[in-house]
Amino acid sequence: MQTRTQEEVVVFHRPFRLRGETVDLPAGAWLVATEEELIEALSFPAWRRTATTIRPHRPAPGRTVRILPIDPDELAAVRAADAVPA
Repeated sequence: MQTRTQEEVVVFHRPFRLRGETVDLPAGAWLVATEEELIEALSFPAWRRTATTIRPHRPAPGRTVRILPIDPDELAAVRAADAVPA
């Protein structure tokens, strides 16, 4: 099965919290990766999202990096909340 990954750097100006997390995540640049697989049964190319994750874009050397799953709707909500002036 053919797969692809699309990556986007998202910058948060304020700390934010994801569902299931007990602490705020720090402001800064985060890498959002969306994995997709090709749906082969169709007569035209179509892709299905299989996972979306978020992690710090450039973690400090020697630090453990957590890669967190995130729902695209939750990501949109967190981005919208970050865009509202404080």
